Amino acid sequence: MHSTWALVLRKLGLAAAACLLIAPLARSAPDPAAAAGALYMYQGADRDAKLAAGARKEGMVSIYTSLNPKDAAPIVDAFEKKYGIKVVLWRASGEKMVQRALTESRAGRFTPDVFESDGVEMEILAREKLLREFASPSFAELPPGAFPAHRQYVADRFNFFTIAYNTNLVRPEDVPNTYQDLLLPRWAGKIGIEASDSDWFAALVKSMGEKEGMAYFHKLAQGRPQVRTGHTLISELVAAGEIPLAAAVYNHAVERLALSGAPIKWKALAPTMARPGAIGLARNAPHPHAGLLFADFMLSREGQEAIKARNRVPASSAVDSTLNKFPFQMIDPAIVLDESEKWEKSWADLFLNGKTVKKTD
Repeated sequence: MHSTWALVLRKLGLAAAACLLIAPLARSAPDPAAAAGALYMYQGADRDAKLAAGARKEGMVSIYTSLNPKDAAPIVDAFEKKYGIKVVLWRASGEKMVQRALTESRAGRFTPDVFESDGVEMEILAREKLLREFASPSFAELPPGAFPAHRQYVADRFNFFTIAYNTNLVRPEDVPNTYQDLLLPRWAGKIGIEASDSDWFAALVKSMGEKEGMAYFHKLAQGRPQVRTGHTLISELVAAGEIPLAAAVYNHAVERLALSGAPIKWKALAPTMARPGAIGLARNAPHPHAGLLFADFMLSREGQEAIKARNRVPASSAVDSTLNKFPFQMIDPAIVLDESEKWEKSWADLFLNGKTVKKTD
């Protein structure tokens, strides 16, 4: 396993690491008050009233997120309307969010109450001890895969990797039913793949068995797939007919295009891999009642319905959605971090002529 500092250097880059090292080492973050820790795990009958009353006294909740503004705004608006608590939202890429959180922590400043980002970024925050375990009534409605073993964060949404195809260019009888179907001669040079999907690659190889999985991807690479950067871009290229079929795109992005009338559909192949988007509470939250109240709302049926309304994939099994009605396997964020060098190199050698790219939406 990589050391903590090696992890930060690799994920954030040298510039971010320099910012961390400049902060005085003597100013370590204090442990949160015992009352805050007890609050996060409180499950008494008066829990909702207790959180709402405490949140009103605190007056606001501060959230650091990588969720795009169009998807975050309806959830924030609904929360503010329901509770009368002001939400201060700071949005950036997951990498920049982690960089800011670590830099502030090293300087002894604690601004956010809630973090919401992709699983890999949340795992970094957990390892850096910026999160604290919490309980929520909605946990009972989440699948087991939504929780990491340490339970420092929980999935509130998913990005599912499915195939996508142009309905004008691919006949119904030719739509692949298995990953092996992608190796058929008819698809040579006609499949699109996203340039940064080394985590999908790693998870699928592991699920197939490493020897068999690597043999499979060597054959896929021999089919000369078209490599593009950006899952949204690939979905749009499939919809436009420039690429007949994509091997792995986010099904919610395809669904949005289909609902707008574009000639595109998605299909889940087994095993379907999922990237989690997750929510967690700051260990040193300045507004702990409001933070927990917001996490409860995000995971509640009301919050999950708001995610669904944006054609995102809700984590809750209690919210009916066509976007998650199939078996799936979670891509473990810890594996992505600890084995990233191995899988990024193999992916780059197979599909990118040895080059690496940053992950993108």
